[in-house]
Amino acid sequence: MTGRADILQQRGLKLSHLRMLAALREAGQIGLAADRIGITQPAASRLLAEIERIAGIAVHERSGRGVGLTPAGEALARRALRVQIELRDAARDIAEVASGGTGHVRIGSVTGPALDRVLPVLRTLRMAEPSVTTEVVVATSDILCEQLLSGQIDFAIARLLDTAEPGILNWRMIAPEPVSLIVRSGHPLDGRRHVAPEDLLAYDWVMPGPQTLLSRTVLARLRSLGLPHPQQRLSTASFLLTLALLQQSNAIAPLARAVAESFAKKANAPYAELPVDLGIEVEPFGLITRLGAVLPPVAQRLADRIADLA
Repeated sequence: MTGRADILQQRGLKLSHLRMLAALREAGQIGLAADRIGITQPAASRLLAEIERIAGIAVHERSGRGVGLTPAGEALARRALRVQIELRDAARDIAEVASGGTGHVRIGSVTGPALDRVLPVLRTLRMAEPSVTTEVVVATSDILCEQLLSGQIDFAIARLLDTAEPGILNWRMIAPEPVSLIVRSGHPLDGRRHVAPEDLLAYDWVMPGPQTLLSRTVLARLRSLGLPHPQQRLSTASFLLTLALLQQSNAIAPLARAVAESFAKKANAPYAELPVDLGIEVEPFGLITRLGAVLPPVAQRLADRIADLA
């Protein structure tokens, strides 16, 4: 297609067309997509035919498992989803103005910043703006980026991975994330004034899978110190399972320092932070938003407070 930038609008592209494309991208079948937007399957097929007439190119094709989008259809569907997200945010803006500043904010965060940045800001928010409600999703960066693009969260405190599609997300660096080594209270290494790196290798370590950012960072740092890989009989990304294993064994877990300070620094804490600094530091996390998106006012205030927290 060539010509004016608003050619699709001039040819009659409507919100119903965009809703259909976005639903088909998620559902993979015309019938399921039709159900999602509350129309019949014949009506959905007519919308697809209209889209292809307007665009002048095929946007969908039959596949072995249903219906897939062509490259042109995929490009238009991604834009369609963004338009829907922006319209939902516009409705939230209006609702915030009408209600005098109340609103609901959906935040995504990796574990460390969730504890030492998101939680303190939300604690203050409850006192300063009690009418604002929040929802926090704690997950890995890849999951958070997917949820951000699909409109399930407003912004994420995470890392922008190399696998992310270029040009669709905005990332503002906040800080790197130092890593501490955590054990159960009463561990043979607990209470020592000094722990040598070699002492750590006598115990099993529990970490996520080898392809995760934390494990790659830990193993690379050990190699740079001339140390072998530690014993690792269990790999898990589950924070709760990691803490449970520490309680029931002499395992060692590398965790974000913010996590260590939350669970191992209090009096009579069930966990202890080992007095050894191997210089392990995971690459910086930051504030991630959809490129070009305008956050609702309450969400923008929260994002700025979390990012700027000293």
